[in-house]
Amino acid sequence: MSMGVAYTLTLRCQIENRPGMLGRLTTRIGEVGGDIGAIDIVRAERSVLVRDITVRVQDEEHGATLVAALNDLGGIHVLQVSDRVFLAHLGGKLAMQSRVPLKTRDDLSIAYTPGVARVCKAIADEPEKVFALTWKANSVAVVSDGSAVLGLGNLGPEAALPVMEGKAILFKELANIDAVPICLRSQDPEVIVQTVEQLAASFGGINLEDIAAPNCFLIEGRLHESLDIPVMHDDQHGTAVVVLAALSNALRLVGKRLGDVRAVVNGVGAAGTAIIRALLEAGIGEITAVDRYGILREGDDAVQTPMQRIVASQTNRDRRRGHLREALEGADVFIGVSRGNLLTPEMVRGMAGDPIVFALANPVPEGDPEMLRQYARVVATGRSDQPNQINNVLSFPGIFRGALDVHARHMTTEMRLAAAEALAGVIPPEEISEEYIIPSVFNRHVAPIIAEAVARAAIREGVARRDHLPAGGD
Repeated sequence: MSMGVAYTLTLRCQIENRPGMLGRLTTRIGEVGGDIGAIDIVRAERSVLVRDITVRVQDEEHGATLVAALNDLGGIHVLQVSDRVFLAHLGGKLAMQSRVPLKTRDDLSIAYTPGVARVCKAIADEPEKVFALTWKANSVAVVSDGSAVLGLGNLGPEAALPVMEGKAILFKELANIDAVPICLRSQDPEVIVQTVEQLAASFGGINLEDIAAPNCFLIEGRLHESLDIPVMHDDQHGTAVVVLAALSNALRLVGKRLGDVRAVVNGVGAAGTAIIRALLEAGIGEITAVDRYGILREGDDAVQTPMQRIVASQTNRDRRRGHLREALEGADVFIGVSRGNLLTPEMVRGMAGDPIVFALANPVPEGDPEMLRQYARVVATGRSDQPNQINNVLSFPGIFRGALDVHARHMTTEMRLAAAEALAGVIPPEEISEEYIIPSVFNRHVAPIIAEAVARAAIREGVARRDHLPAGGD
């Protein structure tokens, strides 16, 4: 199991000040499987030394085992254990910062009363001025009900807040968008829709996050209809855009056309449904959708949600029956957004030549990546420690940046397809390889390139309030 910063501990250890003690401590850490990152002296006395030892461990249980092992050593006592992740979250990850000075009486009269009254009247007379005279044009609400937090399930609004704060940081760092985390206590779609409708006046866009299916479909659809700002459920469309971009480059590599291939999508929840919709909108040849009951077939209403019935009516034209094994026979592409360790070598070998496998379940992919690479031409996962990471951070900052830049009224299919095409195009055709079909999440060119493509698409679609890109975007 790989060890990373997500489980990095700082152990403050009191050590008897005699030769060989530090060696005993580091040896024991190695024996237990810890990976030492740094050793610092905190305090030195005649009889004892206090040192901070930074150690990467596999998980919380492994960390507890390590601490117990060190305390068992004579002459060594662990005084304190600090978790780097929790330390980073103390006090939250966000703060508000003023963009105007507030040092004198004049500053106050300009930023607040009486000067602000003139701005209020100007907006009341011409409501569109709100985009120029407030933060609305550069702000997004990140809204969650906590019903599907990461892969952890229904944890509620308070437990969702650290994720929404993290999302807001990504918006700011990658696209210079001011994002506000808003976690709602209700998981009633009607209450959520009404609440967001009331909040929307303050924002230029709404990013729905970690809302479970099927409510996420209803909420996004209702808000798309009722609001005049772009709304996107990132767990659906952000992932779908990245998948479509990666698949475009993978197909280019293997010499196949999207309109000629059949893809198997395993998992028909929020992400799977959006991926299927994006592939259909992009013109894929055929899709076989699979859930826990097997291949989705039109007419099997008893085991299908309303959205799955729609998916069943748009896929599986050849009326295949069975489960994942049967679905994969002769398929060109596998896209998994379900659970780990489902694929076997036999399943992948049964696919068409040069198979493409996107095993996106996290943290455990649908198949071991090393195994999959033995049988598939191209393999992608959702993991940061593997090549071809499919991560929606590649899409949502640029998509919202582009929508905000032209004051878009809606988020459209064409805007998302433009984002996917732009993301794929970040990699020059001559650089595409089996282990490089999608840019790195740290590639700072990604968001601006996507933003320009999305903004131009919004203008073409007629959903933009501005008919030109910001200065520098032309």
